[in-house]
Amino acid sequence: MRKLALAFLMCFLLVGGAFAADDVIKVGFYNCLTGQNAFGGQLELEGIQLANKQFPEILGKKIELVVIDNKSDKVEAANAVTRLIESDNVNVIIGTYGSSLAIAGGEVAEVSRVPMLGTSCTNPLVTQGKRYIFRACFIDPLQGAGAAAYAYRELGYKKAALLVEVTNDYSVGLAKFFNDNFTALGGEVVSEMRYQAGDTDFTAQLTEIMSKEPDVVFLPAYFAEGAIILKQAKELGATFRFMGGDAMDNPDMVTLGGDAVEGFVYTGFAYAPDMPEMNDVAKKFTDDWYAEYNKDPNANAALGYDAYILVLDAIRRAGSAEPEKIRDALEATKDVLTVTGTTTLDADHNPQKDIGILEIKDGKKVFVGTIVP
Repeated sequence: MRKLALAFLMCFLLVGGAFAADDVIKVGFYNCLTGQNAFGGQLELEGIQLANKQFPEILGKKIELVVIDNKSDKVEAANAVTRLIESDNVNVIIGTYGSSLAIAGGEVAEVSRVPMLGTSCTNPLVTQGKRYIFRACFIDPLQGAGAAAYAYRELGYKKAALLVEVTNDYSVGLAKFFNDNFTALGGEVVSEMRYQAGDTDFTAQLTEIMSKEPDVVFLPAYFAEGAIILKQAKELGATFRFMGGDAMDNPDMVTLGGDAVEGFVYTGFAYAPDMPEMNDVAKKFTDDWYAEYNKDPNANAALGYDAYILVLDAIRRAGSAEPEKIRDALEATKDVLTVTGTTTLDADHNPQKDIGILEIKDGKKVFVGTIVP
């Protein structure tokens, strides 16, 4: 199946020629190209641009990428999707990093009946109850279950605490799913502390957590705040282990946190350039990425690439670029080999995928393995 899937991808390259204006299919892409989440959004854009360079045509038509920055802001995300639909007349939309942003943009796409495929937006609310919204990544119920299972079964931790950013859908949701699964396994959550976006002093929360003596603190934060929290915990003399989620997958975490992030373990998507086993699509993506960008890829880049491939697969099977037919084809997505694994979308428009486990060792990110929740 893997060789056939790779051959299917390569067949996109066999179509060539010049194109008139009517021979263009517009794929909209909105993401965080500036603002708090720009690191993830930029990598997803580069992943899509690589895929578009390799597979620029489908059904004898050129694929035109229409890119808009949502500035890591919910209102801007909704405005970006409105512009893609009303001004740019796109056939289908890809995006975005950040569940809150995807929820905001998805509401517009849903009302407008234009299909949207999320990249790394993991909160279940992104697709819940939606007919036109899909995603390329796993969802937080799976990620939370995977983190809880790894902490309890593999690391042997029995007491956990939570440190949650209460204004962020991603952080609140992932913390809940970790909590539910950790306690269901027999563990105890001894403390749940909260903070808000923009906070810089976490001494009070960390001191309270330290008084409860947990084995592990689950921190579903974005990398910048997460690195600050880890650094302050070390300064306070905390001895517990920290765990996080996919939003911590950023090399700047080490730059910001220094040796305080050593031993930090987190869940992520099942791709890293150093993983010992790769499918054929992942191997090709990794080689082509290094040739194109001369820097390390991460899972966000892979998901951007995957999202583009899934959209093209749907257009090919639909035999049309009409939004309604693309929607129907996306809903029927089955066994498409992508960088982050074989993708089949379930009844809720979400793929079921393994959870990657990563750890900071000697100042570098190391792919530990995968876990099936």
